[in-house]
Amino acid sequence: MPSPDDLAHMRSALALARRGLGTTWPNPSVGCVIVKDGRVLGRAVTASGGRPHAEPLALEMAGAAARGATVYVTLEPCCHWGRTPPCTDALIAAGVARVVIATRDPDKRVDSQGIARLRAAGIAVEEGVLEAEAQAVLAGFTHRILAGRPLVTLKLASTLDGRIATRSGESQWITGTPARRMAHALRGRHDAVMVGVGTVLADDPDLTCRIPGFRERPMVRVIADSHLRTSLTARIAATAAETPTWFLHRKGTDAARQTAFTELGATLIPLAGDAVGVDLAAGLQALGTAGLTRLLVEGGGQLAAALLRADLVDEIAWFHAPAIMGGDGWPAVQAFGIAQLAAMPRFTRLRSTPLGDDILTEFTHTRSPDTRLMGQA
Repeated sequence: MPSPDDLAHMRSALALARRGLGTTWPNPSVGCVIVKDGRVLGRAVTASGGRPHAEPLALEMAGAAARGATVYVTLEPCCHWGRTPPCTDALIAAGVARVVIATRDPDKRVDSQGIARLRAAGIAVEEGVLEAEAQAVLAGFTHRILAGRPLVTLKLASTLDGRIATRSGESQWITGTPARRMAHALRGRHDAVMVGVGTVLADDPDLTCRIPGFRERPMVRVIADSHLRTSLTARIAATAAETPTWFLHRKGTDAARQTAFTELGATLIPLAGDAVGVDLAAGLQALGTAGLTRLLVEGGGQLAAALLRADLVDEIAWFHAPAIMGGDGWPAVQAFGIAQLAAMPRFTRLRSTPLGDDILTEFTHTRSPDTRLMGQA
């Protein structure tokens, strides 16, 4: 069993790792704490953009005092050359005596090899300390490595009967201020936010995290817009040169239209599709290839239905307001062809959080053990 000190310092490292969520892609957010004789000498989280890694940053803070110290790190240190040197080499050169690791790296270039290199250098290594918690923080990175796509969280905000707008289209605001602030914090912990073109046409959203100082790196905005119907004067298009804005559109879309969007600074991702929409599975794979690890999908009901029908939703964050709208309101999820109960996507409740008069309930997809990747964040 881990000692109380090991658990306490690993919890500190995990708190650091959570702080970096949404800003370190394509790399994972990793926390590192360096301790000797009960004193914390260095602490760091992966830098914005994914480099430098947490270990060399913490070692730099500790300096020469790191010799003989214990290092707590939430992910197995890398042992291969990328754009930065291997973290294992930095730890060995610093002369640390012991490394405590929460979980192994799912990347085949590292998996168990980083641990082996440390042990070969005479460093004591312990692993599996608060592993489930670490895997939850790393779930997005793990999804990208093993499934080739980001972890997908579907965010919904509705009445108790699942309605997101009145029959006339009025939707602002169903939930109160605390819930809307939490929704922006949720955005801030993801690499990207995604909506369908219907939401853009109806609401003209900014799709930014409007909590000052919450994150350094702007989040990517992804719009599923098969025919590039977004207005060139929409906020999301007009600010594409300032905030990364990616459009998933159907191959063969009008060339002049494509040129207009690229001139505004948008990134276009052409996909196969039909008259209804684009191939969302291929779109998510493209987002994974581009490095995204955590994707928050905010709407609308048609996009939510398409993702659920394709079994592409990993988590749900559902904000409920204590109100009833009735069957003529717009549903949070449009019809997607469920004829039998056994065909319904099922989710397991993780937690519920009161937010003023509203409540946020978070769910994770109920998949069989052989298809589940790792713990959900």
